[in-house]
Amino acid sequence: MQIWEDFKSGLILENPLLRLMIGLCSALAVSTRVENALFMGFSVIFVLTCSNVIISLIRRIVPEKARIPIFIVVIASFVTIVDLTLKAYFPPVYEQLGVWIPLIVVNCIILGRAEAFASKHPVLRSMADGLGKGLGYTSVLFIMGTIRELSGTGEIVAFGAKLFYLKPYFEPPKIMVMFPGAFFTFGLLMGLLNWIQRREGR
Repeated sequence: MQIWEDFKSGLILENPLLRLMIGLCSALAVSTRVENALFMGFSVIFVLTCSNVIISLIRRIVPEKARIPIFIVVIASFVTIVDLTLKAYFPPVYEQLGVWIPLIVVNCIILGRAEAFASKHPVLRSMADGLGKGLGYTSVLFIMGTIRELSGTGEIVAFGAKLFYLKPYFEPPKIMVMFPGAFFTFGLLMGLLNWIQRREGR
């Protein structure tokens, strides 16, 4: 079924981070902690899916020359919802994510899928594409956040609870929660995915 294929492609074969290499700046910056990674990931899923749906609905009435500004306005509307919600109900997370939430407006994943897919396909396929790409982005962000927080701080703390603790057993290298650690972790994940796909002959 085409809708399932649209959804599934975003998870691995067309993963925004590991395959399309878009949205990297925010991913590298916010993946220092699992909690930050999850909130950023869910924000992208919400904005990407909702934007895809609206843009697909209005695609036949949007003037060709005005499509990009209109797409940005649609995306910015949903980003504003996310921004105000986090600011009102999750102030600590809002402070941690900082400027990266407003910058979702110009994230290449969101605008790219609006232009390349949602503006050319019906609503259900656009929704599936948004969900798939969003979940693909979030899954990589979550894995990076887990690796970096655990190896860089010796513990995983999320939603006010200490979920995992390694500190008595080793001294965590602080570089893992810095930008070199982000590039190192991302490179490892890319290498692992390439190795798995070569073994499967894909």
